[in-house]
Amino acid sequence: MSGVMKRMGMIFRAKANKALDRAEDPRETLDYSYQKQLELLQKVRRGVADVATSRKRLELQLAQLNKQSSTLEDQGRKALALGREDLAREALSRRAALQQQVTDLETQHQTLQGEEEKLTLAAQRLQAKVDAFRTKKETIKATYTAAQAQTRIGEAFSGISEEMGDVGMAIQRAEDKTAQLQARAGAIDELLASGALDDSSGLAKDDIQSELDRLSGGTDVELELQRMKAELAGGSSSGQQAIEGGEGRPQTQQQPQDTPRFDKQ
Repeated sequence: MSGVMKRMGMIFRAKANKALDRAEDPRETLDYSYQKQLELLQKVRRGVADVATSRKRLELQLAQLNKQSSTLEDQGRKALALGREDLAREALSRRAALQQQVTDLETQHQTLQGEEEKLTLAAQRLQAKVDAFRTKKETIKATYTAAQAQTRIGEAFSGISEEMGDVGMAIQRAEDKTAQLQARAGAIDELLASGALDDSSGLAKDDIQSELDRLSGGTDVELELQRMKAELAGGSSSGQQAIEGGEGRPQTQQQPQDTPRFDKQ
């Protein structure tokens, strides 16, 4: 049972992979990858901006602490000038505490400045990669589109495309049906002529009558031919006799005139 389930899973994954491969458009995949790279570049830039903002905030705090430290130092000098050593000691103590904070902030400032430089360099490198990927993406898309168009034109000319294949199959079916009908019509004519099939319309003749008609038709032609020959032969003989009789025979007597006719009163 476990083997059957594994096999079914493999078949399902294979068919799903084939369907996805057929539905996938490389141009859309490239555009999606480029969009993801732009989003990553935007995040890196946002990170650089955040680090720079934190660095700037530390610089403002350092400036404020340095200002307070200078103020406390001035207060300590004034207290010593007035003979208030206790006030001077207090001012110097506060200044020492502020100086420790300044030292800590300066350490953080250096760390943030290093991170900012790293992120800026990474953003620049990523920007260069994104620009190179965009150029390559457009080149691949143009090449793929040209190859796709060339393939479609070649398939159309060779007749192996899906659309042209359907047209070719339709033409082939029409030719097959036409040939079948022509063969059937010829076979029916031959069967009717041989008398194997009866003509229900009554216009067709049986084989005996057809043979008689053929023989009589041939006889009529022969008789007509003999008659024409006889006429030609007879015409030639009469003309020859007329020529010979005119030379040896006397002229015929004049025909008497017609007797007058009397009208009835």
